[in-house]
Amino acid sequence: MTEYTQDDLLPLSGIQHFLFCRRQWALIHVEQQWKENALTAEGRIMHKRADDPFFTETRNGVITARAVPVASYRLGLSGVCDVVEFLPSPSGRGAGGEGGVKLPNHEGLYLPAPVEYKRGKPKRDPVDEAQLCAQAMCLEEMLSTNIPHGYLFYGETRHRVEIEFTSELRTLVKEMADEMHNYFSRGYTPKVKTHKGCRSCSLADVCLPVLQEKVIAASRYIKQNIED
Repeated sequence: MTEYTQDDLLPLSGIQHFLFCRRQWALIHVEQQWKENALTAEGRIMHKRADDPFFTETRNGVITARAVPVASYRLGLSGVCDVVEFLPSPSGRGAGGEGGVKLPNHEGLYLPAPVEYKRGKPKRDPVDEAQLCAQAMCLEEMLSTNIPHGYLFYGETRHRVEIEFTSELRTLVKEMADEMHNYFSRGYTPKVKTHKGCRSCSLADVCLPVLQEKVIAASRYIKQNIED
């Protein structure tokens, strides 16, 4: 199994970009380009409200920690969890695994569950689920425990959805992390492949998907006529 170093770590949040559009991910993380639009601004403000790295609270026995930094040297990813909830473990087994983990200055064992805040509503593709699962896999590596599920909270629906971290979802995260590292090491930016998400992409003015496709089509036309 590949073990990455501190210098190799890529932003965990990039998994969502990568699944949405590999070209968008490369423009941001390989070419270092970024533009904000109304949708990204809303999301940033929502995360800012959730992310207070100096704030923890305990309510009904549940410890809530905000802006928790996480990293995985197996995935080669690092980032910040919006929220991690630590629920009292009903099991008295062990100091790790499914029995829970020990927390400084707290008695008993606790079961961690990451919570990610999203501005919109649940999506058809598993982009949000993959990002949340990556956070859980980082926490598992750091805490030597098993995390079976986490939660996505959507601002548009004001609804919290429980996400099970299945073997299929974990495999998807590992494959995406490996592919991201492959692209990054090669400095590779994929060519344009337009889809309906292009209309809401904050990098549309940088990517120029329609213009790029016209240029590609023109190049093919010229090449074909020269060959003929």
